[in-house]
Amino acid sequence: MYDDLSPEEKDIVLAVRQWVDEAVKPVVNELEHANTYPEKLIEEMKQMGVYGLAIGEPWGDTKVSMPAYVLITEELSRGWMSLAGAMGGHTVVAKLIHDFGTQEQKDAYLPRMATGELRATMALTEPGGGSDLQAMRTVARPGAGGYVINGSKTWISNARKSGLVALLCKTDPQATPRHSGISILLVDKTGDPAGLTISKDLSKLGYKGVEACELVFEQLEVPADALLGGVEGQGFSQMMRGLEVGRLQVAARALGVGRAALEDALAYSQTRESFGQPIWKHQAIGTYLADMVTKLTAARELTLYAARKYESGARADMEAGMAKLLASETGMEIALNAVRVHGGYGYSTEYDVERYFRDAPLMIVGEGTNEIQRNVIAAQLVKRGTVTPF
Repeated sequence: MYDDLSPEEKDIVLAVRQWVDEAVKPVVNELEHANTYPEKLIEEMKQMGVYGLAIGEPWGDTKVSMPAYVLITEELSRGWMSLAGAMGGHTVVAKLIHDFGTQEQKDAYLPRMATGELRATMALTEPGGGSDLQAMRTVARPGAGGYVINGSKTWISNARKSGLVALLCKTDPQATPRHSGISILLVDKTGDPAGLTISKDLSKLGYKGVEACELVFEQLEVPADALLGGVEGQGFSQMMRGLEVGRLQVAARALGVGRAALEDALAYSQTRESFGQPIWKHQAIGTYLADMVTKLTAARELTLYAARKYESGARADMEAGMAKLLASETGMEIALNAVRVHGGYGYSTEYDVERYFRDAPLMIVGEGTNEIQRNVIAAQLVKRGTVTPF
């Protein structure tokens, strides 16, 4: 799986793996159950260049290919899925600015984003809209020297810790088709601007330590140069390209959770004995392990295939959707089977497998539900008219 990586990229993946084993795994259980923001771990991620993985020169110096990014995300998630979530939206926003931003926007934001000094998140989902982004009600109308924003967003990860929000909103609510009236505004919240309120943190089954919040915009004024790329009506297509990255990242998170669950199940099955032998020798447990590693490997290969497609510059929404679909469903299945392998101990907070089981569902419903992914895949399959991969 390292065939597509440069020597430098391979070194980064291995360095993150080592860091996870030495710095994350010993503390994750305590942090997660206390729902404590991992400040120290985030600072170490900044020092390793994790927040600059999508930012190349002259603004950053740790940019990696999409296959490398997928493998790094998997390693982070293997230690704690929340750590991968703490950099996921940031990477999407960095990609959006890098690919679509004006020169001034790139120069203003990317250097600080590369070091993690400035962290970013994206605001898409609305309380009444879910995955139907075109049905959004957040509107930015012309104001004195810029835009005045009104509306609300929900399930915004890292909303409190991020200083920059890539806000998807309508700049022309009457546009037809609807997507042609959607734009992205870069909302700088570092100075606690009047009109932007983080109304509450949402309680979650898993994905602890990292906040997910509701944002309320009430007559929030932003300058005209907050418009990503400087042209209205491009936001939907820009964000769809960004979500290819987001869905690959979510797929990689699922791979990490699934791999951690498999590693723990494999270790436990070799030390736990019943009826005079290690439990892996019992056919039922051996079958679980065989299925787990087979499906995890298949999901990883599909995710890397999709990552290579994205890296080529080609449209990859179908491939990213397939990767997200298979990896998330596989991660959930492996997490459940790891609980089965552990028996009663799998239900105990003393073991990490119960955390994997709580974290895994997020990847099924996040970044567009898997039901939406199936719609995307089917629509693209019909449009392309072929199942030939090349």
